[in-house]
Amino acid sequence: MSDPGQAADGGEFILLGMPDVNGSIRGKALRPAAFESALRHGTVMTDLLLGLDPTDTPISDYTKFGIRSGAGDLIVHPDPTTLHDLTWRPGWKVCLATPSWPDGTQCELASREVLRRVLAGLSRLGYEAMAAVEYELRLWHGDGKPLSSGLSYSFGELGGFDGFIRALVPALEALGVELSAVHTEAGPGLLEINLGARPALRAADDAALTKLAVKDIAATMGLRASFLAKSAPGEEGSSGHVHLSCWADGANAFRASDGDALPAVLRSAIAGVLEHLPAASLLLNPTINSYKRLVPGWFAPVNASWGVENRSCAVRAIVRKDHPELCRLECRRPGADANPYLAIAAVAASAADGIKRKLTPPAPIEGDAYSRGELPELPGSLESAIRAFESDQVLREALDERFSDYFVTSRAWEVKAFRETVTDWERDRYMRTV
Repeated sequence: MSDPGQAADGGEFILLGMPDVNGSIRGKALRPAAFESALRHGTVMTDLLLGLDPTDTPISDYTKFGIRSGAGDLIVHPDPTTLHDLTWRPGWKVCLATPSWPDGTQCELASREVLRRVLAGLSRLGYEAMAAVEYELRLWHGDGKPLSSGLSYSFGELGGFDGFIRALVPALEALGVELSAVHTEAGPGLLEINLGARPALRAADDAALTKLAVKDIAATMGLRASFLAKSAPGEEGSSGHVHLSCWADGANAFRASDGDALPAVLRSAIAGVLEHLPAASLLLNPTINSYKRLVPGWFAPVNASWGVENRSCAVRAIVRKDHPELCRLECRRPGADANPYLAIAAVAASAADGIKRKLTPPAPIEGDAYSRGELPELPGSLESAIRAFESDQVLREALDERFSDYFVTSRAWEVKAFRETVTDWERDRYMRTV
């Protein structure tokens, strides 16, 4: 990690930003003197940065902040532990900021602060969350040709990504992100990257900074990168699986014993995630496009299921008896388009509720969970996910009711935008025959 003082003395610009509701980092490029001042006194940024949709349009249906309340100031303080070099922009650095309202109170509408709130609740139960995100992303050349043909786990196909990976590895190292593995996936241009496990807030920071690095580095190389959940019909989608474990007194509370039974705390955490998964889908799958990935036949979970080492389930218990530190649950529902702070928050809050109530999960699924029609279905559209979230008071409160109200408004805004759009598919399908 860079030293804040040295960075400010030698850098040309420091990108000071905070993740918006969609997970993109927004903010200002500060000159060194301005950054030093921000370290001491904070600086101001408009709260509109938290109230913009993916097209940069203000979400005007929400009236309590943003454009409808005058786009007032937030006071933001740099978090110096997140100050890192951008290797692909010599002399530039990046630093994440903690926002507060002008009266000094925590900004509960900022997604990084939502995760911080959830982790504080888990801490009150005596646990610290460790997390990691694995992303599937797509890469194309400038002419639209994908970097691979779409063979999964192919050594030969991995060569097509060689130049990009060579640039990405030092960039992530400079950002303090541990890249543990990469491999090709079963879709043209589809690459999976696995990030190392960290304390949950750091894991979300790593994921957000990784998305920034991937897109920016690709652009400098004449490539195009995307974390869209479903890029093309008939092809695999892009996931953003969340791995989670809970630790107490320096030991993994999810660690498996010598027997066959999973520890009670892990079973309760899984039960909590399953119970809240319909509502959590709004945060794990937050766009209209997310649900194009979540259809039968494409290796993405469509029902509330769990199993031990079963990748067809929505929740997978990962057991490593020889390596107890690696025992964890994997939530396979999130798409690559999810805001990593909110995705981890949703999984951690759900697990915490299961642990608090000592819930017991149903019997684990053996075999193909995709074919089990008797299992509870998960939301298949953004509209149905909104309805599920609105009815889950426990999850809403864990995230903060004020944030939950705003997030529902922001997702309803996406639904409204889609309803007002006429797609090429509609024209192609209906124009000649209706």
